[in-house]
Amino acid sequence: MIDLTKNAAGLQNNINNARENGIIIPTIEQMRHPETIPAKIQEKLKNVGLWDVNPLNLFRITWKNEPTMNGGLYKDVPNYVEIPSELSGVPARIIAMSGKWFPTGCHKVGASFGCLAPRLVTGQFDVNKHKAVWPSTGNYCRGGAFNSKLMGAQGVAILPAEMSQERFDWLHEIGAEVFATPGCESNVKEIFDKTNELSLDPQYMIFNQFAEMGNPLWHYNVTGYALADLFEAVKRPGDRLAAACFTSGSAGTMSAGDLLKERYPQMKLAVGEALQCPTILNNGFGGHRIEGIGDKHIPWVHNVKNTDMAIAIDDEDSQRLLRLFNTEEGQKYLKEELKLDDELIEKLTWLGISGIANVLCCIKCAKYYEMTEKDVLVTVLTDSAVMYGSRVKELNDMYGAYNRTEAIVDHNIHMLGLKTDNMMEMGYAERKRVHHLKYYTWCEQQGKTAAELNALWYDTEGTWDAVHAQAKELDALINEFNEATGLLKNL
Repeated sequence: MIDLTKNAAGLQNNINNARENGIIIPTIEQMRHPETIPAKIQEKLKNVGLWDVNPLNLFRITWKNEPTMNGGLYKDVPNYVEIPSELSGVPARIIAMSGKWFPTGCHKVGASFGCLAPRLVTGQFDVNKHKAVWPSTGNYCRGGAFNSKLMGAQGVAILPAEMSQERFDWLHEIGAEVFATPGCESNVKEIFDKTNELSLDPQYMIFNQFAEMGNPLWHYNVTGYALADLFEAVKRPGDRLAAACFTSGSAGTMSAGDLLKERYPQMKLAVGEALQCPTILNNGFGGHRIEGIGDKHIPWVHNVKNTDMAIAIDDEDSQRLLRLFNTEEGQKYLKEELKLDDELIEKLTWLGISGIANVLCCIKCAKYYEMTEKDVLVTVLTDSAVMYGSRVKELNDMYGAYNRTEAIVDHNIHMLGLKTDNMMEMGYAERKRVHHLKYYTWCEQQGKTAAELNALWYDTEGTWDAVHAQAKELDALINEFNEATGLLKNL
Protein backbone atom coordinates (compact mmCIF):
# COMPACT_ATOMS: atom_id res chain seq x y z
CA MET A 1 0.00 0.00 0.00
CA ILE A 2 1.06 3.58 -0.69
CA ASP A 3 1.26 5.73 2.43
CA LEU A 4 -1.16 8.64 1.96
CA THR A 5 -0.76 10.15 5.43
CA LYS A 6 -0.81 13.95 5.33
CA ASN A 7 1.95 16.24 6.61
CA ALA A 8 0.15 19.53 7.22
CA ALA A 9 3.19 21.83 7.07
CA GLY A 10 4.61 20.27 3.92
CA LEU A 11 1.20 20.21 2.27
CA GLN A 12 0.68 23.91 2.90
CA ASN A 13 4.10 24.73 1.44
CA ASN A 14 3.25 22.72 -1.66
CA ILE A 15 -0.13 24.43 -2.01
CA ASN A 16 1.50 27.86 -1.72
CA ASN A 17 4.14 26.91 -4.29
CA ALA A 18 1.51 25.60 -6.70
CA ARG A 19 -0.59 28.73 -6.32
CA GLU A 20 2.40 31.01 -6.94
CA ASN A 21 3.58 29.06 -10.00
CA GLY A 22 0.24 28.18 -11.60
CA ILE A 23 0.56 24.44 -11.03
CA ILE A 24 -2.62 22.39 -11.42
CA ILE A 25 -2.23 18.65 -10.96
CA PRO A 26 -4.13 16.19 -13.19
CA THR A 27 -5.91 13.15 -11.79
CA ILE A 28 -5.32 9.56 -12.82
CA GLU A 29 -8.85 9.57 -14.23
CA GLN A 30 -8.00 12.54 -16.47
CA MET A 31 -4.88 10.74 -17.71
CA ARG A 32 -7.06 7.77 -18.59
CA HIS A 33 -9.79 9.95 -20.13
CA PRO A 34 -8.10 13.21 -21.23
CA GLU A 35 -11.31 14.38 -22.89
CA THR A 36 -12.52 15.17 -19.33
CA ILE A 37 -9.74 17.72 -18.79
CA PRO A 38 -11.28 21.20 -18.32
CA ALA A 39 -11.88 23.00 -21.60
CA LYS A 40 -9.92 26.08 -20.47
CA ILE A 41 -6.82 23.95 -19.86
CA GLN A 42 -7.23 22.33 -23.27
CA GLU A 43 -7.48 25.75 -24.86
CA LYS A 44 -4.23 26.88 -23.18
CA LEU A 45 -2.45 23.71 -24.35
CA LYS A 46 -2.94 24.80 -27.97
CA ASN A 47 -0.07 27.25 -27.40
CA VAL A 48 2.26 24.85 -25.54
CA GLY A 49 4.92 22.61 -27.10
CA LEU A 50 5.00 18.94 -26.11
CA TRP A 51 8.42 19.18 -24.41
CA ASP A 52 7.97 22.70 -23.01
CA VAL A 53 8.83 23.12 -19.35
CA ASN A 54 5.33 24.35 -18.57
CA PRO A 55 3.08 23.03 -15.76
CA LEU A 56 0.26 22.66 -18.28
CA ASN A 57 2.21 19.73 -19.76
CA LEU A 58 1.26 17.70 -16.71
CA PHE A 59 -2.03 17.35 -18.61
CA ARG A 60 -0.17 15.64 -21.44
CA ILE A 61 0.78 12.68 -19.25
CA THR A 62 -1.49 10.39 -21.24
CA TRP A 63 -1.21 7.82 -24.03
CA LYS A 64 -3.84 9.70 -26.02
CA ASN A 65 -1.97 12.85 -27.07
CA GLU A 66 -2.21 13.97 -30.66
CA PRO A 67 1.05 13.05 -32.45
CA THR A 68 2.43 16.55 -32.83
CA MET A 69 5.24 18.46 -31.13
CA ASN A 70 3.27 21.70 -30.75
CA GLY A 71 -0.21 22.57 -29.58
CA GLY A 72 -1.75 19.13 -29.76
CA LEU A 73 -4.73 17.95 -27.76
CA TYR A 74 -6.11 14.41 -27.49
CA LYS A 75 -7.32 11.42 -29.50
CA ASP A 76 -9.85 8.70 -28.75
CA VAL A 77 -7.32 5.95 -29.55
CA PRO A 78 -3.69 5.90 -28.32
CA ASN A 79 -0.86 6.32 -30.83
CA TYR A 80 0.41 2.96 -32.02
CA VAL A 81 2.39 1.06 -34.62
CA GLU A 82 1.11 -2.19 -36.11
CA ILE A 83 3.98 -4.43 -37.16
CA PRO A 84 2.95 -6.13 -40.43
CA SER A 85 3.57 -9.81 -41.07
CA GLU A 86 5.98 -9.12 -43.93
CA LEU A 87 8.21 -7.38 -41.38
CA SER A 88 7.64 -9.61 -38.33
CA GLY A 89 7.50 -12.97 -40.08
CA VAL A 90 4.51 -14.14 -38.01
CA PRO A 91 0.81 -14.12 -38.98
CA ALA A 92 -0.30 -12.72 -35.62
CA ARG A 93 -1.01 -9.00 -35.29
CA ILE A 94 1.50 -7.07 -33.15
CA ILE A 95 0.21 -3.73 -31.85
CA ALA A 96 2.78 -1.46 -30.14
CA MET A 97 1.51 1.60 -28.24
CA SER A 98 3.85 4.56 -28.64
CA GLY A 99 5.48 6.56 -25.85
CA LYS A 100 7.05 9.06 -28.26
CA TRP A 101 4.17 11.50 -27.84
CA PHE A 102 4.53 12.02 -24.11
CA PRO A 103 6.46 15.07 -22.88
CA THR A 104 10.19 14.13 -22.97
CA GLY A 105 9.30 11.52 -25.62
CA CYS A 106 8.91 8.71 -23.12
CA HIS A 107 6.11 7.24 -20.98
CA LYS A 108 8.33 7.39 -17.88
CA VAL A 109 6.84 10.81 -17.13
CA GLY A 110 3.78 8.79 -16.15
CA ALA A 111 5.56 6.34 -13.88
CA SER A 112 7.46 9.16 -12.18
CA PHE A 113 4.23 11.15 -11.74
CA GLY A 114 2.71 8.10 -10.04
CA CYS A 115 5.59 8.14 -7.56
CA LEU A 116 5.82 11.90 -6.90
CA ALA A 117 2.15 12.90 -6.83
CA PRO A 118 1.15 10.91 -3.71
CA ARG A 119 3.90 12.47 -1.62
CA LEU A 120 3.35 15.94 -3.06
CA VAL A 121 -0.41 16.13 -2.42
CA THR A 122 0.02 14.70 1.10
CA GLY A 123 2.91 17.03 1.99
CA GLN A 124 5.29 14.16 2.72
CA PHE A 125 7.49 15.70 0.03
CA ASP A 126 7.98 19.40 0.81
CA VAL A 127 9.17 21.52 -2.14
CA ASN A 128 10.73 23.96 0.33
CA LYS A 129 12.85 21.29 2.03
CA HIS A 130 13.37 18.33 -0.31
CA LYS A 131 15.04 17.41 -3.57
CA ALA A 132 13.43 14.59 -5.57
CA VAL A 133 15.92 11.80 -6.36
CA TRP A 134 15.21 9.62 -9.39
CA PRO A 135 17.30 6.38 -9.54
CA SER A 136 17.16 5.19 -13.12
CA THR A 137 18.69 3.33 -16.02
CA GLY A 138 17.94 6.32 -18.23
CA ASN A 139 14.37 7.39 -18.98
CA TYR A 140 12.79 7.39 -15.52
CA CYS A 141 15.19 10.04 -14.25
CA ARG A 142 14.32 12.16 -17.29
CA GLY A 143 10.61 11.85 -16.53
CA GLY A 144 11.26 12.54 -12.86
CA ALA A 145 13.41 15.59 -13.56
CA PHE A 146 10.73 16.93 -15.92
CA ASN A 147 7.89 16.43 -13.44
CA SER A 148 10.00 17.90 -10.64
CA LYS A 149 10.58 21.03 -12.69
CA LEU A 150 6.89 21.31 -13.61
CA MET A 151 5.84 20.91 -9.98
CA GLY A 152 8.34 23.45 -8.65
CA ALA A 153 10.82 21.01 -7.13
CA GLN A 154 14.53 20.30 -7.67
CA GLY A 155 15.14 17.02 -9.48
CA VAL A 156 18.16 14.78 -8.98
CA ALA A 157 19.00 12.17 -11.63
CA ILE A 158 21.01 9.00 -11.03
CA LEU A 159 21.85 6.95 -14.12
CA PRO A 160 24.67 4.74 -15.48
CA ALA A 161 27.61 6.55 -17.06
CA GLU A 162 27.36 4.48 -20.25
CA MET A 163 23.84 5.65 -21.15
CA SER A 164 23.34 7.63 -24.37
CA GLN A 165 24.78 11.15 -24.45
CA GLU A 166 21.37 12.58 -25.42
CA ARG A 167 20.05 11.73 -21.97
CA PHE A 168 22.86 13.53 -20.12
CA ASP A 169 22.65 16.60 -22.36
CA TRP A 170 18.91 16.94 -21.79
CA LEU A 171 19.18 16.46 -18.01
CA HIS A 172 21.74 19.24 -17.73
CA GLU A 173 19.61 21.51 -19.92
CA ILE A 174 16.60 21.12 -17.64
CA GLY A 175 18.66 21.97 -14.55
CA ALA A 176 18.72 18.57 -12.88
CA GLU A 177 21.45 17.59 -10.46
CA VAL A 178 23.10 14.60 -12.18
CA PHE A 179 25.04 11.64 -10.75
CA ALA A 180 26.57 9.17 -13.24
CA THR A 181 27.19 5.77 -11.68
CA PRO A 182 29.69 3.18 -12.97
CA GLY A 183 28.70 0.75 -15.72
CA CYS A 184 25.89 0.20 -18.18
CA GLU A 185 22.20 -0.62 -18.28
CA SER A 186 22.46 -3.65 -16.03
CA ASN A 187 24.52 -2.01 -13.25
CA VAL A 188 21.51 -1.37 -11.03
CA LYS A 189 23.33 -2.19 -7.76
CA GLU A 190 25.65 0.77 -8.34
CA ILE A 191 22.57 2.99 -8.76
CA PHE A 192 21.16 1.72 -5.48
CA ASP A 193 24.48 2.34 -3.72
CA LYS A 194 24.44 5.99 -4.79
CA THR A 195 20.78 6.25 -3.81
CA ASN A 196 21.50 4.90 -0.32
CA GLU A 197 24.39 7.36 0.04
CA LEU A 198 22.17 10.32 -0.83
CA SER A 199 19.36 9.10 1.44
CA LEU A 200 21.57 9.82 4.46
CA ASP A 201 21.13 13.53 3.72
CA PRO A 202 17.59 14.63 4.76
CA GLN A 203 17.28 17.08 1.88
CA TYR A 204 17.17 14.16 -0.58
CA MET A 205 13.93 12.18 -0.88
CA ILE A 206 14.20 8.98 -2.88
CA PHE A 207 11.64 7.91 -5.51
CA ASN A 208 12.94 4.46 -6.41
CA GLN A 209 10.94 3.22 -9.39
CA PHE A 210 12.03 -0.37 -8.73
CA ALA A 211 10.31 -0.35 -5.32
CA GLU A 212 7.84 2.56 -5.40
CA MET A 213 4.25 1.32 -5.66
CA GLY A 214 3.15 4.52 -7.40
CA ASN A 215 4.85 3.06 -10.48
CA PRO A 216 2.54 0.03 -10.87
CA LEU A 217 -0.44 2.09 -9.70
CA TRP A 218 0.05 4.43 -12.67
CA HIS A 219 0.69 1.71 -15.24
CA TYR A 220 -2.24 -0.43 -14.11
CA ASN A 221 -4.68 2.47 -14.13
CA VAL A 222 -3.39 4.36 -17.18
CA THR A 223 -1.27 2.11 -19.43
CA GLY A 224 -3.42 -0.97 -18.83
CA TYR A 225 -6.65 0.84 -19.65
CA ALA A 226 -5.04 2.48 -22.70
CA LEU A 227 -3.95 -0.89 -24.07
CA ALA A 228 -7.44 -2.29 -23.52
CA ASP A 229 -8.93 0.73 -25.32
CA LEU A 230 -6.45 0.26 -28.16
CA PHE A 231 -7.23 -3.43 -28.58
CA GLU A 232 -10.98 -2.77 -28.63
CA ALA A 233 -10.45 -0.06 -31.27
CA VAL A 234 -8.29 -2.13 -33.65
CA LYS A 235 -9.68 -5.65 -33.22
CA ARG A 236 -11.37 -7.31 -36.17
CA PRO A 237 -14.19 -9.83 -36.07
CA GLY A 238 -12.87 -12.99 -34.43
CA ASP A 239 -9.70 -11.37 -33.05
CA ARG A 240 -8.61 -12.25 -29.52
CA LEU A 241 -6.08 -10.58 -27.24
CA ALA A 242 -3.59 -13.43 -27.02
CA ALA A 243 -0.61 -11.89 -25.20
CA ALA A 244 1.03 -8.81 -23.75
CA CYS A 245 4.84 -8.69 -23.71
CA PHE A 246 6.98 -6.15 -21.85
CA THR A 247 10.70 -6.03 -21.16
CA SER A 248 11.45 -5.46 -17.49
CA GLY A 249 13.04 -2.13 -16.70
CA SER A 250 11.50 -1.35 -13.35
CA ALA A 251 8.70 -3.82 -14.29
CA GLY A 252 6.09 -1.14 -13.73
CA THR A 253 4.61 -1.80 -17.16
CA MET A 254 3.99 -5.42 -16.14
CA SER A 255 1.16 -4.13 -13.96
CA ALA A 256 -0.59 -2.99 -17.15
CA GLY A 257 -0.62 -6.72 -17.88
CA ASP A 258 -2.36 -7.29 -14.54
CA LEU A 259 -5.25 -5.13 -15.74
CA LEU A 260 -5.33 -6.83 -19.14
CA LYS A 261 -5.43 -10.30 -17.59
CA GLU A 262 -8.43 -9.24 -15.53
CA ARG A 263 -10.15 -8.06 -18.72
CA TYR A 264 -8.94 -10.90 -20.97
CA PRO A 265 -8.25 -13.92 -18.70
CA GLN A 266 -7.16 -16.18 -21.56
CA MET A 267 -4.18 -14.02 -22.55
CA LYS A 268 -0.53 -14.69 -21.74
CA LEU A 269 1.64 -12.14 -19.93
CA ALA A 270 5.32 -12.31 -20.84
CA VAL A 271 8.33 -10.51 -19.38
CA GLY A 272 11.43 -9.85 -21.46
CA GLU A 273 15.06 -9.35 -20.53
CA ALA A 274 18.45 -9.20 -22.24
CA LEU A 275 20.00 -12.53 -23.18
CA GLN A 276 23.31 -11.09 -22.01
CA CYS A 277 21.85 -10.70 -18.50
CA PRO A 278 19.28 -13.53 -18.10
CA THR A 279 18.37 -13.00 -14.45
CA ILE A 280 14.81 -14.33 -14.73
CA LEU A 281 15.65 -17.10 -17.17
CA ASN A 282 18.52 -18.68 -15.25
CA ASN A 283 19.64 -16.40 -12.39
CA GLY A 284 22.20 -14.91 -14.78
CA PHE A 285 24.09 -11.64 -14.82
CA GLY A 286 26.12 -9.51 -17.23
CA GLY A 287 26.20 -6.26 -19.18
CA HIS A 288 23.96 -5.50 -22.15
CA ARG A 289 22.96 -2.75 -24.58
CA ILE A 290 19.15 -2.70 -24.46
CA GLU A 291 18.82 0.81 -23.06
CA GLY A 292 15.56 1.21 -21.19
CA ILE A 293 15.69 -1.98 -19.15
CA GLY A 294 17.77 -2.90 -16.10
CA ASP A 295 18.81 -6.25 -14.73
CA LYS A 296 20.73 -8.35 -12.19
CA HIS A 297 17.76 -8.16 -9.86
CA ILE A 298 13.99 -8.62 -9.77
CA PRO A 299 12.18 -5.32 -9.16
CA TRP A 300 10.11 -5.20 -5.99
CA VAL A 301 7.15 -3.90 -8.01
CA HIS A 302 7.06 -6.89 -10.40
CA ASN A 303 4.03 -9.07 -9.64
CA VAL A 304 5.84 -12.25 -10.65
CA LYS A 305 2.95 -14.46 -9.55
CA ASN A 306 0.96 -13.14 -12.52
CA THR A 307 3.67 -13.67 -15.16
CA ASP A 308 3.27 -16.57 -17.62
CA MET A 309 6.50 -16.49 -19.61
CA ALA A 310 10.07 -15.15 -19.61
CA ILE A 311 11.76 -14.27 -22.92
CA ALA A 312 15.42 -13.34 -23.40
CA ILE A 313 16.32 -11.02 -26.30
CA ASP A 314 19.82 -10.81 -27.76
CA ASP A 315 20.90 -7.18 -27.56
CA GLU A 316 22.57 -7.52 -30.97
CA ASP A 317 19.13 -8.02 -32.53
CA SER A 318 17.83 -4.71 -31.19
CA GLN A 319 21.01 -2.84 -32.18
CA ARG A 320 20.93 -4.13 -35.76
CA LEU A 321 17.25 -3.31 -36.19
CA LEU A 322 17.81 0.18 -34.82
CA ARG A 323 19.97 0.81 -37.88
CA LEU A 324 17.49 -0.87 -40.23
CA PHE A 325 14.70 1.44 -39.11
CA ASN A 326 16.74 4.65 -38.84
CA THR A 327 19.09 4.86 -41.81
CA GLU A 328 18.36 5.93 -45.37
CA GLU A 329 19.43 2.60 -46.85
CA GLY A 330 17.46 0.65 -44.28
CA GLN A 331 14.31 2.61 -44.98
CA LYS A 332 14.88 2.19 -48.72
CA TYR A 333 14.90 -1.59 -48.22
CA LEU A 334 11.67 -1.42 -46.20
CA LYS A 335 10.00 0.56 -48.98
CA GLU A 336 11.33 -1.20 -52.07
CA GLU A 337 11.66 -4.80 -50.89
CA LEU A 338 8.91 -5.12 -48.26
CA LYS A 339 6.61 -2.57 -49.92
CA LEU A 340 5.92 -0.76 -46.63
CA ASP A 341 4.28 2.62 -47.05
CA ASP A 342 5.91 5.89 -46.04
CA GLU A 343 3.67 6.36 -43.00
CA LEU A 344 4.64 3.00 -41.52
CA ILE A 345 8.33 3.54 -42.28
CA GLU A 346 8.14 6.84 -40.39
CA LYS A 347 6.33 5.13 -37.51
CA LEU A 348 9.13 2.56 -37.21
CA THR A 349 11.31 5.43 -35.96
CA TRP A 350 8.94 5.49 -32.98
CA LEU A 351 10.72 2.32 -31.77
CA GLY A 352 13.60 2.99 -29.39
CA ILE A 353 15.99 0.20 -28.44
CA SER A 354 13.79 -1.24 -25.68
CA GLY A 355 10.72 -0.81 -27.91
CA ILE A 356 12.41 -2.94 -30.55
CA ALA A 357 13.14 -5.53 -27.87
CA ASN A 358 9.46 -5.48 -26.86
CA VAL A 359 8.42 -6.19 -30.46
CA LEU A 360 10.95 -9.02 -30.65
CA CYS A 361 9.43 -10.48 -27.48
CA CYS A 362 6.05 -10.45 -29.22
CA ILE A 363 7.47 -12.24 -32.26
CA LYS A 364 9.09 -14.97 -30.16
CA CYS A 365 5.90 -15.35 -28.10
CA ALA A 366 3.80 -15.65 -31.26
CA LYS A 367 6.14 -18.30 -32.67
CA TYR A 368 6.23 -20.28 -29.43
CA TYR A 369 2.43 -20.47 -29.14
CA GLU A 370 1.97 -20.84 -32.93
CA MET A 371 -0.38 -17.86 -33.03
CA THR A 372 -2.53 -17.14 -36.07
CA GLU A 373 -3.86 -14.06 -37.81
CA LYS A 374 -6.71 -14.02 -35.26
CA ASP A 375 -4.29 -13.52 -32.39
CA VAL A 376 -3.31 -10.02 -31.27
CA LEU A 377 -0.24 -9.28 -29.15
CA VAL A 378 0.20 -5.88 -27.50
CA THR A 379 3.22 -4.08 -26.12
CA VAL A 380 4.52 -0.55 -25.54
CA LEU A 381 7.30 1.54 -27.05
CA THR A 382 8.87 3.23 -24.05
CA ASP A 383 10.64 5.87 -26.14
CA SER A 384 11.67 6.44 -29.76
CA ALA A 385 14.83 6.68 -31.85
CA VAL A 386 15.10 10.36 -30.87
CA MET A 387 17.13 9.25 -27.85
CA TYR A 388 19.52 7.10 -29.86
CA GLY A 389 20.97 9.18 -32.67
CA SER A 390 24.41 8.85 -31.11
CA ARG A 391 23.97 5.07 -30.95
CA VAL A 392 23.20 4.87 -34.68
CA LYS A 393 26.34 6.91 -35.36
CA GLU A 394 28.40 4.60 -33.12
CA LEU A 395 27.07 1.56 -34.98
CA ASN A 396 27.90 3.18 -38.33
CA ASP A 397 31.41 3.91 -37.08
CA MET A 398 31.75 0.33 -35.89
CA TYR A 399 30.36 -1.51 -38.92
CA GLY A 400 30.71 1.06 -41.70
CA ALA A 401 28.01 2.90 -43.64
CA TYR A 402 24.74 1.01 -43.87
CA ASN A 403 23.86 -0.60 -47.22
CA ARG A 404 21.22 -2.74 -48.89
CA THR A 405 23.04 -6.01 -48.20
CA GLU A 406 23.20 -5.27 -44.48
CA ALA A 407 19.51 -4.35 -44.48
CA ILE A 408 18.63 -7.72 -46.03
CA VAL A 409 20.87 -9.58 -43.57
CA ASP A 410 19.63 -7.66 -40.52
CA HIS A 411 15.96 -8.20 -41.34
CA ASN A 412 16.37 -11.88 -42.16
CA ILE A 413 18.66 -12.81 -39.28
CA HIS A 414 17.69 -10.44 -36.50
CA MET A 415 13.91 -10.41 -37.03
CA LEU A 416 12.64 -13.10 -39.40
CA GLY A 417 15.23 -15.52 -38.07
CA LEU A 418 14.19 -15.33 -34.42
CA LYS A 419 13.88 -18.75 -32.78
CA THR A 420 11.91 -20.01 -29.80
CA ASP A 421 15.11 -20.48 -27.80
CA ASN A 422 15.87 -18.73 -24.51
CA MET A 423 12.22 -18.77 -23.47
CA MET A 424 10.53 -20.27 -20.44
CA GLU A 425 6.89 -20.92 -19.62
CA MET A 426 6.52 -20.13 -15.95
CA GLY A 427 4.45 -22.47 -13.84
CA TYR A 428 3.86 -22.01 -10.11
CA ALA A 429 7.28 -23.29 -9.06
CA GLU A 430 9.17 -21.18 -11.61
CA ARG A 431 7.29 -18.03 -10.69
CA LYS A 432 8.03 -18.61 -7.03
CA ARG A 433 11.72 -19.18 -7.79
CA VAL A 434 11.89 -15.82 -9.55
CA HIS A 435 9.94 -14.13 -6.76
CA HIS A 436 12.43 -15.52 -4.23
CA LEU A 437 15.26 -13.75 -6.08
CA LYS A 438 13.85 -10.50 -4.71
CA TYR A 439 15.10 -11.52 -1.28
CA TYR A 440 18.77 -11.04 -2.12
CA THR A 441 18.33 -7.49 -3.40
CA TRP A 442 15.49 -6.17 -1.32
CA CYS A 443 15.79 -7.92 2.04
CA GLU A 444 19.54 -8.42 2.29
CA GLN A 445 20.53 -5.09 0.71
CA GLN A 446 17.64 -2.61 0.69
CA GLY A 447 15.88 -3.01 4.03
CA LYS A 448 12.70 -4.89 3.11
CA THR A 449 11.53 -7.70 5.40
CA ALA A 450 10.80 -11.33 4.64
CA ALA A 451 7.24 -10.73 5.86
CA GLU A 452 6.78 -7.97 3.27
CA LEU A 453 8.20 -10.24 0.58
CA ASN A 454 5.86 -13.08 1.52
CA ALA A 455 2.88 -10.70 1.47
CA LEU A 456 3.53 -9.92 -2.20
CA TRP A 457 3.14 -13.63 -2.93
CA TYR A 458 0.50 -14.83 -0.48
CA ASP A 459 -1.62 -11.69 0.03
CA THR A 460 -2.30 -10.38 -3.45
CA GLU A 461 -5.56 -8.72 -2.34
CA GLY A 462 -3.79 -6.79 0.40
CA THR A 463 -0.83 -5.80 -1.78
CA TRP A 464 -1.20 -5.63 -5.56
CA ASP A 465 -5.00 -5.31 -5.66
CA ALA A 466 -4.98 -2.76 -2.86
CA VAL A 467 -2.37 -0.60 -4.58
CA HIS A 468 -4.23 -0.67 -7.90
CA ALA A 469 -7.38 0.47 -6.11
CA GLN A 470 -5.65 3.47 -4.48
CA ALA A 471 -6.01 5.51 -7.67
CA LYS A 472 -9.42 6.73 -6.51
CA GLU A 473 -8.06 7.80 -3.13
CA LEU A 474 -5.13 9.55 -4.81
CA ASP A 475 -7.49 11.37 -7.18
CA ALA A 476 -9.54 12.61 -4.22
CA LEU A 477 -6.37 14.05 -2.66
CA ILE A 478 -5.37 15.68 -5.96
CA ASN A 479 -8.81 17.29 -6.23
CA GLU A 480 -8.50 18.59 -2.66
CA PHE A 481 -5.06 19.99 -3.47
CA ASN A 482 -6.27 21.79 -6.59
CA GLU A 483 -9.26 23.18 -4.71
CA ALA A 484 -6.94 24.53 -2.02
CA THR A 485 -4.81 26.38 -4.58
CA GLY A 486 -7.93 27.97 -6.10
CA LEU A 487 -6.37 27.81 -9.57
CA LEU A 488 -9.02 25.71 -11.28
CA LYS A 489 -11.91 28.00 -10.43
CA ASN A 490 -9.88 31.03 -11.48
CA LEU A 491 -8.90 29.72 -14.94
